[in-house]
Amino acid sequence: MPVKIRLSRHGKKGYPFYHIVVADGRAPRDGRYIERLGVYNPNTNPATIEFDFDRALDWLQNGALPSDTCRTILAKKGVFMKKHLLEGAKKGAFSAEVAEQRFQDWMSQKDTKILAEKENVVKTKEEDKKQRFEAEAKVKEAKSQAIAKKLQADRKAAEIAAAPPVEASPEPVAETPAPAAE
Repeated sequence: MPVKIRLSRHGKKGYPFYHIVVADGRAPRDGRYIERLGVYNPNTNPATIEFDFDRALDWLQNGALPSDTCRTILAKKGVFMKKHLLEGAKKGAFSAEVAEQRFQDWMSQKDTKILAEKENVVKTKEEDKKQRFEAEAKVKEAKSQAIAKKLQADRKAAEIAAAPPVEASPEPVAETPAPAAE
């Protein structure tokens, strides 16, 4: 009975989130599981991952096989790095304290990368919002100028219509001498 660490889908249609579970390999995807380790939400940017680090490490050390996606998630959070360092300490390559120190250094580097990624996402959103606001202001200005031109044309037309009609003076007709009476 191979034990798997895998994802169990939850959430609504088009907006999934997943539970990270330890299950029998023969159980259905969303079926019965042995233990729930945490939650993975790919809908946020960057994806939100919350799980019990120590329990995941225990399951891996006891032979549980992660699915491809779970392998990526666990590697990103450092479970595989910790497992690798603990195996090195167990074989005598270095002490457990050195392994813990190396892991903490690796995690701090990883945290700074994630923090920089989050700041970059926020910065990009703010720049995009600013650009959209500027574009909207330009469109609004163009519309207001078009309205002003139309109002000015309407005012001229109204002034022309309201002006008193100018009487056309008859053109002086050249007087022709009347025929002389005989």
